[in-house]
Amino acid sequence: MADVVGILLAAGRGRRFDPQGQRNKLLQPLPGGDVVAAASARHLLATLPRVIAVVRADDDATAAMLAGSGCEVTRCLDADSGMAASLVHGLRQVEQAAGWVVALADMPRVQPATIAALRQAVAEGADIAAPVHQGKRGNPVAFGRHHLPALLALSGDRGARGIVSNNPVNEVCVDDAGILLDIDTPTDL
Repeated sequence: MADVVGILLAAGRGRRFDPQGQRNKLLQPLPGGDVVAAASARHLLATLPRVIAVVRADDDATAAMLAGSGCEVTRCLDADSGMAASLVHGLRQVEQAAGWVVALADMPRVQPATIAALRQAVAEGADIAAPVHQGKRGNPVAFGRHHLPALLALSGDRGARGIVSNNPVNEVCVDDAGILLDIDTPTDL
């Protein structure tokens, strides 16, 4: 049987981090020496048998770093049209999976145990599983096959938010503040 696969979305431009586009936030060092996207990838790879990393077509540095981390890298030609394009592109690479944990490359503090819990929830039949820490829902979010048609029909920059808001969600309580912490500005590092 097919397994749950990770999809790491790493195709954004990070304009809030650097409006001039000089510094790629995904390649910035974290305390301890790892870079943002490498830490995100490592946590997914610690738990999932396969991780597809979606990058912009022109982002050779992120592509090389994520491939070196063990991800299967795919380049999304229309990534600038919004997060949905990247998500759909990633899903098309692994449509036959039993489910998907959709993670953001700018969230390097999500713990492997959280990803494992989301994977388990989908493996046990949840159509959508989202982590909750101290009453707040965060990322990544896992999807079962039931929502594949709706996921493949997405467009724009809202990603799968509408699907999550309009359907029952299996909330997985975790002791992981990382589900709420992304790198949007240099001070977030």
